[in-house]
Amino acid sequence: MPHRAARCIVPALLLAFAAGAVQAQGQPSKGEQLLKYRKAVYQTMVWNFAPMSQMAQGKVPYDAKEFEMRAGRVAALAPMLAESYGPESRDVAGSKAKPELWTNRADFDAKLKDLVDRSATLAAVAKGGDEAKSKQAFLDTAGACKACHDKYKAD
Repeated sequence: MPHRAARCIVPALLLAFAAGAVQAQGQPSKGEQLLKYRKAVYQTMVWNFAPMSQMAQGKVPYDAKEFEMRAGRVAALAPMLAESYGPESRDVAGSKAKPELWTNRADFDAKLKDLVDRSATLAAVAKGGDEAKSKQAFLDTAGACKACHDKYKAD
């Protein structure tokens, strides 16, 4: 009887070990996870930024409620970016971060903080419903995006 149990346990253990090894190989690295997260946050920001851009440029009519909703979303998303730039994501394939981001980290972090601050101001201003002030706050936020992209994003 003991031999019979061993004949069942050993294959079961080998199967469990093999399954664990396959699962470990399929798991993305911490850097890959950070990059995926970062891209998702940026994609969601762009999704909300684009309609405000259309309004700010006069391409579509200004809608105060829509503008406020989207500004609030951008303000909520912007602080999430900081955690997505962990050092593990430095050399991950598919990243558009220039090497200068990592060597000038203090400047990058200051630019990211500026984006967070301007996004918060944008959300606060948009709550007031004033079209001119909202458009200006949007342009200030867009400028913060551009300042970072120009210096630290490869195209």
